[in-house]
Amino acid sequence: MNPTDLNDPEYFHRVIDCQFACPAHTPVPEYIRLIAEKKYAEAYMINWESNVFPGILGRVCDRPCEPACRRGRVEDKAVAICRLKRVCADNKGDVTHLLPGPSREKNGKRIALIGGGPASLTVARDLLPLGYSVDLYDDQIEAGGFVRSQVPSFRLPKKVLDEEVNIILNMGVVTHLNTYISSMKAFLTKGYDAVFVGTGAPRGRDLDLPGRQDAKAFVHIGIEWLAGVQYGHTQKTGKTTLVIGGGNTAMDCCRTARRLGGDNVKIIIRGARENMKASPWEIEDAIREDIPILEHLSPGEFVMAGDRLKGVTFQRMQGGKTDPETVFIPCDEVLLAVGQQNAFPWIEKDSGLTFDDKGRPRVDETTFQSDLDHVFFGGDAAFGPKNVITAVAHGHEAALSIDLFCNGKDLKKRPGPLTLLAGQKMGPRDWMYHSQVSDEVRQKVPMVSKVKSIKDRLMEVELGFNPKIGFKEALRCLNCDIQTVFTVDECIECDACVDVCPTTCINFIKNADEGDLRSRLLVPAKNNSQPLYVSDLLPTGRVMVKDEDLCLHCGLCAERCPTAAWDMQKYNYNPAKAGQK
Repeated sequence: MNPTDLNDPEYFHRVIDCQFACPAHTPVPEYIRLIAEKKYAEAYMINWESNVFPGILGRVCDRPCEPACRRGRVEDKAVAICRLKRVCADNKGDVTHLLPGPSREKNGKRIALIGGGPASLTVARDLLPLGYSVDLYDDQIEAGGFVRSQVPSFRLPKKVLDEEVNIILNMGVVTHLNTYISSMKAFLTKGYDAVFVGTGAPRGRDLDLPGRQDAKAFVHIGIEWLAGVQYGHTQKTGKTTLVIGGGNTAMDCCRTARRLGGDNVKIIIRGARENMKASPWEIEDAIREDIPILEHLSPGEFVMAGDRLKGVTFQRMQGGKTDPETVFIPCDEVLLAVGQQNAFPWIEKDSGLTFDDKGRPRVDETTFQSDLDHVFFGGDAAFGPKNVITAVAHGHEAALSIDLFCNGKDLKKRPGPLTLLAGQKMGPRDWMYHSQVSDEVRQKVPMVSKVKSIKDRLMEVELGFNPKIGFKEALRCLNCDIQTVFTVDECIECDACVDVCPTTCINFIKNADEGDLRSRLLVPAKNNSQPLYVSDLLPTGRVMVKDEDLCLHCGLCAERCPTAAWDMQKYNYNPAKAGQK
């Protein structure tokens, strides 16, 4: 193999597994260290620069970072990254002086945002400091998009949502709320320099089954029902309620139904529980609230008794096929949470925009530009339903594209990330970070008692980590942004680093192609998604090969090395943002 190119900005980025897995590439280890130092405001601002909504995401993020966490490779559970994000949000104090206000100088460019969700708000956050004038249009009475209309208050309190949405609105957004855009062609005559569409995937899927129309008063589309609850239009549900679907929306529906009088709420899924799309912790929360999950049942018919819903018939599923056996489950109400899809009834067919057979616009996956060069899409509106952190990532990329477009630049020639590999030494064997690997297990988050929380849909169920628990959890982070950097010229090939390495990830062997090298390491490197760190030739003709998959970033190799051939250096990786040169 060729020697590893440490100048490649993506090499060490891939090694910081949590940051690499995060769609917005939040520098996770950096803010976790600050939490351990009780520097909550600084940790919050690092999050705010990347993921924009630390308090919101500290509660409702889908947590793609946690399955990637290196801690999960050496014990059962990853670092509680999401809940640590909430720690800095809950304890940050007043950060007003750290946040940007309205730009004093305008650049003469006007940008329209259609939809007030996380993608649009991220675009506003990135463009306003550059002098753009930003108008936001939304058909709701408050900005926030699906985070406001569909995420229950027992998961995300309104106070937290309002605070982080208003931070961006107070940067100078001109809002046009309670305003439905009925015609894209008419809207484009307003003369905006660029338009961003972040209207989400607002249409819930229905089930066209026998009895559906007769039972329409008792069968509801999940996302519409949740919005009705959030805005106070729906205040109760049937004593026996069935929730059909296995995603996160279904979990929100069933837990909300419990709080609106549903004494007997059941989740119905076509497949097995282990294949549900819902996040594991969402499923656990539903089960904790006494909501059973009935597996392998495919809905067949809504059965009425006079003018009331009597129940639903289901067919059992065996090996992906329906079984002749029919199961009848009585109920008073049904919530359908079987998927969401895009809906653009306000965009005319002759508007110049093209859509696929799933109703999604043709959008460039890198630039987020549509067939109309000054119209951009992002979030669920671009590529279908995802999650909040993906919408934020789309917003950053779309804002970068809009800035390039408004300045007459090539949208494909995007600036690279800002990176820095910096030494951390304070002495011969002393580094500026806590390198000892904590033996603490993942901390449990305190919860409001079930009896109390189910009586109040506005009461937040998770209490979050207090600073003491947050400190313990923060020390579980393995500091994967502190990299082991090897200098060939200093190495005397004494193998001290090999002897001290707790995971046997360092090897001194004869070079070969990657497949051969991976097989001949002391511990064969089977995870091809993680790179091998290969040095230049040593005097003996061997090379140093380190399996990045096994490395704990503990620093023992650097501490033991008698010649300082190993050093621990911090790698900062910040994706390009709008306005970056």
